[in-house]
Amino acid sequence: MLFNLIKPLPAGISYEGPVHRVNRVGFLYDLTYKQGGRTVHEQHIFDRIFQAVDEAERFIVIDMFLFNSFTNADQDYPKLSETLTAKLIERKKMYPGLQIVFITDEVNTTYGSHTTPEFERLKAAGIPVILTDLDALRDSTPLYSAGWRMFFRWFGQSGGGWIPNPMAGAAPKATLRSYLKLLNVKANHRKVIATEKTVIIPSANAHDASGFHSNTALEVSGNVISDVLESEQAAVRLSGQLKLPSYPAGLGGETGPLSVRSLTEGKIYAYVLRTISEAKPGDTIWLGMFYLGDGRVIRELIEAASRGVKVRLILDPNENAFGRDKIGIPNRPAAEELTQKSGGRIGIRWYNTGKEQFHTKMMLVSGREHSTLISGSANFTPRNLDDFNLETDLAVEGPAGAEVFQEATGYFDRLWNNRDAEYTLDYPAYKDQTVLIKEWLYHIQKFLGFTTF
Repeated sequence: MLFNLIKPLPAGISYEGPVHRVNRVGFLYDLTYKQGGRTVHEQHIFDRIFQAVDEAERFIVIDMFLFNSFTNADQDYPKLSETLTAKLIERKKMYPGLQIVFITDEVNTTYGSHTTPEFERLKAAGIPVILTDLDALRDSTPLYSAGWRMFFRWFGQSGGGWIPNPMAGAAPKATLRSYLKLLNVKANHRKVIATEKTVIIPSANAHDASGFHSNTALEVSGNVISDVLESEQAAVRLSGQLKLPSYPAGLGGETGPLSVRSLTEGKIYAYVLRTISEAKPGDTIWLGMFYLGDGRVIRELIEAASRGVKVRLILDPNENAFGRDKIGIPNRPAAEELTQKSGGRIGIRWYNTGKEQFHTKMMLVSGREHSTLISGSANFTPRNLDDFNLETDLAVEGPAGAEVFQEATGYFDRLWNNRDAEYTLDYPAYKDQTVLIKEWLYHIQKFLGFTTF
């Protein structure tokens, strides 16, 4: 148990790429919101991803945590997985020499209980599909995982399932052994789309039931593509020896006012903590987050507010997940802690969700002259930041007047001030009477590791 909690990480995991200079970083977002009594969907991220696939000629490397079409029978969502599958197969037919690799997580097969139609179609078209083997990573639920490794791992997961699938009612049934593996709560949580022309790092999954979530994404070209491919090669090595395509060094040039770097796993954590700690009085920290539950991040935000930094958070209320009700953990206990310990100096608003989620994972530190933007797959929780999951973010720094920072500031301002629609709700909207119980449950879960955050 102790060894698998602190063992050395596999080579290339927890990666920080070098700084690259670029002229432009693209900012994309999806939003679901209520306007005049109707629900509106603004969707930009996958339109650009599909376009990037259509433009690729040398290689496409995709790493996607959730990628399936399983939904409940009474639900209707965008056909993201089917569309991306069809586009990859079509592009492969058009350019037979195009190297395409698809990397994903075992959650899409419910940990070996069944096949996934999209994966079978990709493999039939000659596109490798890699289900990431995460056993070499550290255990985030050590009390449970030690017993699983000793007594249950050896039996595998495949076979005729008989238990309802946790993903969706219409998904194939799962085996008990798959459920036992699921309880290790490990994930290749990355979302990466890389071609020879661009790399897109979204918080969004190509997953039908996630199709209406609110998300953000960053896009950049140049030599940072090489760094992303290097970090993806480390993920591939966990499952085999397939060699990913390479991006020729120096192809993209190194000029421009913006600096950008690729970060994975614990290096995201270190960068986030350092960025918050360096925020100065007069700066504004904007945080849009699906899950916030890391103690060190919370402490740094409180300290930043105490030294005169304006801290503004937009959080998901953690009301539901794929049609199932949730009880507000971890965001509501975390929000209560932030509010009380900052003496009310930290402003918090809740995204006004319906059946969808505010799935964004983005932080902007906006200064008078210099700004920093961090966005990608990582929630600000121990599981996502402390080398348990696989995660990928991009970090961008540069002049505060740069287009990407202006767009990100405009995004936060629009949501915070409800410009043209009811995007967010005041903090008391989800301040319920059971917060003390939830706070205890939240801390017990974090201590034992029995969480999904």
